[in-house]
Amino acid sequence: MVKSSQPQPHSVSMSELSDNQPPGIPGEPLDVQWQRVRARLRVSFGDAAFNSWLKPLALADEGLAKDGDVHLAVPTRFMRDWVANHYSERLREIWRLENADVRRVIIHVRPTGATQPPQASKAMAAVASSADHGAPSPLTGRPVSINATPVRPALQVRDMDDVERELSAPLDPRFTFDSFITGKSNELARAAALRVAESPTVTYNPLFLYGGVGLGKTHLMHAIGWHIRQRFPERRVVYLSAEKFMYQFIRALRFKDTMAFKEQFRSVDVLMIDDIQFIAGKESTQEEFFHTFNALCDQNRQIIVSGDRSPSDLEGIEERMRSRLGWGLVADIHPTDFELRLSILQAKAEKNGLTNIPQDVLEFLARRITSNVRELEGALNRISAYASLVGKPVTVTSAQEVLQDLLRANDRKVTIEEIQKRVAEHYSIRFADMHSPRRARAVARPRQVAMYLAKQLTSRSLPEIGRKFGGRDHTTVMHAVRKIEELREIDAAFAEDIDLLRRKLES
Repeated sequence: MVKSSQPQPHSVSMSELSDNQPPGIPGEPLDVQWQRVRARLRVSFGDAAFNSWLKPLALADEGLAKDGDVHLAVPTRFMRDWVANHYSERLREIWRLENADVRRVIIHVRPTGATQPPQASKAMAAVASSADHGAPSPLTGRPVSINATPVRPALQVRDMDDVERELSAPLDPRFTFDSFITGKSNELARAAALRVAESPTVTYNPLFLYGGVGLGKTHLMHAIGWHIRQRFPERRVVYLSAEKFMYQFIRALRFKDTMAFKEQFRSVDVLMIDDIQFIAGKESTQEEFFHTFNALCDQNRQIIVSGDRSPSDLEGIEERMRSRLGWGLVADIHPTDFELRLSILQAKAEKNGLTNIPQDVLEFLARRITSNVRELEGALNRISAYASLVGKPVTVTSAQEVLQDLLRANDRKVTIEEIQKRVAEHYSIRFADMHSPRRARAVARPRQVAMYLAKQLTSRSLPEIGRKFGGRDHTTVMHAVRKIEELREIDAAFAEDIDLLRRKLES
């Protein structure tokens, strides 16, 4: 967020500045004078203020008019107003030190392409390429006349890094598309995320990613951010949690600075909000996010949101917001299967050089730790540290000893009776139907679902499961499991139903 207090210049005298650099000479190109003005501004206000607010200033095409007005340009209306309010007097004073003909400084909001004059010198271009990074697409607005303080105008296309840093949480360099292990449970989400990150235009708006804890939502969000920043460096990308968005909004209300908040968030090119469920029940925050969402969509800016469940299942979120979150592409990440968990462990071990961990230990971890990927990676780190510190070889037995607490927590505690009750409630049938000989489709399909979940979520054998369902044979259970797996493959809605039941039982 923007600080409400006015930045104070460093204590540098005007004579000190004048002595260090010669005044402008008649006929000297304006862009050469502008370079010296920028240097003075940096010295006067320091790197922090210069990088945040003054660097994006650039000479406009008009340059110095006959009436003595110098025309500068910035990419957004918010930045123009901030510079005018806090730096105008000092900026005009420094310009007059370079050129006595300067009467006023006029700041315009201009598109990126219009901020650098065509006649810019080679020296100016060199500064732009080495120190600047590109600019976001601007908002239109009227010019502002100022008399003010130093600004370190960025002659480059963009210098949004400092502004982004105020809004955006840092992106984890480990979370890229290359390090994301893909399996059946997450292939749609990864493909959608990569399409959004690679597309120069808005493809799906919004992209909504959802799934349980530790399944890779945040990894994909960070991967999108890194990919866009590398592929399209001129785009301003902001990533933050819904909780931080709420905190920023509350802070803006407290300091009566909501206009700055609105301008900042509505001028980004890509807005990524993680864990949207955390603003459930927060009516004022939802209202502001709703208007921010609409404003960005109207400007064709990309929005990416993640949550722990699909938009239609988000509780405490207004209906109009749930409707908009489901506008674009909704991609879910299912719980990991054994093959994906083993692939993740193998990739992690290879990347970190953990050659001392045998394959049977990796398979043991993949079978026993099923809750989420974070715990899986944490278990691998623990047994690797044990081997390194104690100096003993890693075996399945030693892994069991080291991970006792984690393995206990991951032991399946769901009972078959609980599964039967939950499935019966979900499909609106009687609990007794789970044990009855009835074969009507309305009863048989939920019973097969309960058998499938009993196989997935308990350690019971097939004969034991069969006995819990009215004394059925183990082959009946095997048929039920195969049938449900086939239906999951061909019916996305049915698969979503099964995953919802599973998450409820595991929670």
